[in-house]
Amino acid sequence: MRIVRFSIDGNVAFGVIESVTEGRPDTAPPGAEGREGPLVDIIKGHPFAEFERTGRKVPLRDVRLLPPVLPSKVVAIGRNYADHAAELGSDVPEVPVTFFKPSTSVIGPDDPIALPGFSAEVHHEAELAVVIGRLCREVPRERAADVILGYTCANDVTARDVQRREDQWARAKGFDTSCPLGPWVETDLTLAAAGDLAIMCTVNGEQRQLGRTSQMAHPIADLIAHITEAMTLLPGDVILTGTPAGVGPLHSGDEVAVSIEGIGTLTNKVIKRD
Repeated sequence: MRIVRFSIDGNVAFGVIESVTEGRPDTAPPGAEGREGPLVDIIKGHPFAEFERTGRKVPLRDVRLLPPVLPSKVVAIGRNYADHAAELGSDVPEVPVTFFKPSTSVIGPDDPIALPGFSAEVHHEAELAVVIGRLCREVPRERAADVILGYTCANDVTARDVQRREDQWARAKGFDTSCPLGPWVETDLTLAAAGDLAIMCTVNGEQRQLGRTSQMAHPIADLIAHITEAMTLLPGDVILTGTPAGVGPLHSGDEVAVSIEGIGTLTNKVIKRD
């Protein structure tokens, strides 16, 4: 299922997207959704435990999609694709490079990415995001699937010039609006399927990045084991798994979209920070 977090009439809730016919807006035949299009079935409770569908449904077009989760932390992985490491003049590290993006960097679909005034070179980085479903620590790789709620699209927006000149990446990758997530959490993908998905980034409709998650140097299960060896992950925490080659600049007025096979498309406009 596809779980969304949304606002309508000033209220925030979680829901499950369904079409009038088949429960998945991307599988219904043309016109099958009817006049209203896909619907959101509002759920009682939250998606990190057993929940009930209320049966109260609202058209997807009438809601504002929010970041699908509010993570306590976003743990990101650097240089996890060999071609991306090469384009930055680096090698793939033997041990995954981890860094944090703060919760204040998270925005949702259609929210603007605000270019920071301290950078003259901001880049897009299309990534598969893993959403954690339950509290976990010291997870063996063979149990990694047990702690995953689902997957979503992410854009690890990066101030590249700041990343080059500062040893720590906190400012380069943690500035406000630098972590778009969405549009929903796809829970039907298996861990094996998530390990071989097409991932693409376009800017103003022009393809910039195209790769497959099978190109990761350190696969998802290994990343979960590596991270939880050091820290506890909470429900709603997010792991960014790295980006394929083709990263490039974003400018005010651009529209950047991250599309991942089997999940959907995350789109954001780029603006100057006020």
